[in-house]
Amino acid sequence: MRRVALVTLFVDDYDEAIRFYTEALGFRLVEDAPRPDGSRWVVVDPGPPGAGTGLLLARAKGEAQAARVGDQAGGRVGFFLHTDDFARDHARMAAAGVTFLEEPRHEPYGTVAVFQDLYGNRWDLLQPAG
Repeated sequence: MRRVALVTLFVDDYDEAIRFYTEALGFRLVEDAPRPDGSRWVVVDPGPPGAGTGLLLARAKGEAQAARVGDQAGGRVGFFLHTDDFARDHARMAAAGVTFLEEPRHEPYGTVAVFQDLYGNRWDLLQPAG
């Protein structure tokens, strides 16, 4: 079996990113290990172990990476968080201060609303249709 295990997401600060992804989005912290160069290996995951793709939260180094914090996908939705209970997760995330950019809408492929992470990256919260 093959799968994409991790996707790198540039962040400004490890600890604020960990707080956002674990507290506001409900991800679990999989790993937070110091590296010899002073960086950290920080992985968060939205589901049970092995169930999906995790995020490697990488503190931006240099101008090129810093310019991509909050704009990893050039202003379009770049990340898709699937749920089995849209209403539950939408309510929990909104109560935790997550900024939704639109009201939930029903599309042929499911119930969806665009939100942004703490840096401005756009995400879809999506409960796929039946």
